[in-house]
Amino acid sequence: MLPDAKLDILLARHAELEKELLGQVSAEAYVRASRELAELGPVVEAVKAYRATLSEIAGTETLLADPATDAEMRAMAEQEHDALTQRREDLEQNIRIALLPKDAMDERNVVLEIRAGTGGDEASLFAGDLFHMYERFAALQGWKIEVVSASEGTVGGFKEIIAEVQGRGAYAKLKFESGTHRVQRVPDTETQGRIHTSAATVAVLPQAEDVDVEIKDSDLRIETMRAQGAGGQHVNKTESAIRITHIPTGIVVMMQDSRSQHKNRAVAMNVLRSRIYDAEKQRRDSERSAERRDQVGSGDRSERIRTYNFPQGRVTDHRINLTLYKLPQIVSGEALGEIIDALTTEHQAAQLAAQGAAA
Repeated sequence: MLPDAKLDILLARHAELEKELLGQVSAEAYVRASRELAELGPVVEAVKAYRATLSEIAGTETLLADPATDAEMRAMAEQEHDALTQRREDLEQNIRIALLPKDAMDERNVVLEIRAGTGGDEASLFAGDLFHMYERFAALQGWKIEVVSASEGTVGGFKEIIAEVQGRGAYAKLKFESGTHRVQRVPDTETQGRIHTSAATVAVLPQAEDVDVEIKDSDLRIETMRAQGAGGQHVNKTESAIRITHIPTGIVVMMQDSRSQHKNRAVAMNVLRSRIYDAEKQRRDSERSAERRDQVGSGDRSERIRTYNFPQGRVTDHRINLTLYKLPQIVSGEALGEIIDALTTEHQAAQLAAQGAAA
């Protein structure tokens, strides 16, 4: 059974927000209250349904306890009691999940970084495939994705690509994608038909804001230089490329995609801020759970998390031992949500188990 006091607090907060929105509030307060109300809405409906179900269960139990209830009515009451009990259990689980502590960054936009790993040209092509998979997945979610920096491979794909994914809940959906992704397939250039293995790393960073990370000007070394690569006469005449080094952490970000030095600097600072936040988060997580080997939610990018096997048409996520024989649909972004949902469910189950152990 769920604690009534906790549910009462939830319902009271929902009513308070509704009342607040009916009064005179600033635009900022209105947006904040509206967002919280929208988040509470589904769980409040579940709480109301849960309490209505408890009332119905009590009614059937009264019937069953009454010696005057005839056999036909008793059979119907027993059947209804079983169905209501199952409904109560389902609602309890849904409410428990809804009440789990939220990651403060879940609603944030994302800085997505993909880099070719071992495997040469094939790794660059695979990095390109991964980017297009996330690009299509983002489109299906109604998100916007914008490339901020890209270094193309010699035969296609990318040696490295960095993009911003803008959309509500982007980090919540994509955060378990961080890690080493491996591909097994026969390259187009392979005449013997041999399967090659290559890899690419994916980093999903919540887009940090000024309030999340304090960066002192004195901690930055900012260098300007001429952009390298294609770009016509322009790149030879102006120093639009920017390299920013965060001296305390040694993190370096370079941007040269825009002809505007100002824009390159702004984009570089966004990426730098997110990388510093992520590095600090990983350090804290590592300190809190040094002995934990659970990959889900750990953000550990040093180990292989997923294999895409083209000859067998399968994708395996090694963290949860999930294998799906629908590689084309996953690589096209259409079925990627099935893996993401499974990882989210596993993470929630671990959170619930941890709560139960602590209780």
